[in-house]
Amino acid sequence: QVQLVESGGGLVQPGGSLTLSCLASGSSFSIYNMAWYRQAPGKQREWVAAIINGRSTNYADSVKGRFTISRDNAKNTMYLQMNSLKPEDTGVYYCNVAGGRPLNWGQGTQVTVSS
Repeated sequence: QVQLVESGGGLVQPGGSLTLSCLASGSSFSIYNMAWYRQAPGKQREWVAAIINGRSTNYADSVKGRFTISRDNAKNTMYLQMNSLKPEDTGVYYCNVAGGRPLNWGQGTQVTVSS
């Protein structure tokens, strides 16, 4: 099964930017529609963005216009460019399939937006 490893998180000031990466093992990465999710402290994991059929993108209203999802199948990697970050974007960010039965969850990458 595909294994997922997220990276790129960190501490950033409000208004700053980060780019997250999701590296997938295995040769079947390209067949999956993929998504980013996040979990804030004390809250349930929520969907953030998805990339469908390698091109079509969808975003949660809370991040629309600020985040950009993309993927490079040749590198088995998906990205999340996050701009104009807000304190409410703080949380652990995960990647997984978009809909359907999830793959094994990775450890996630922590994003903290604070001054």
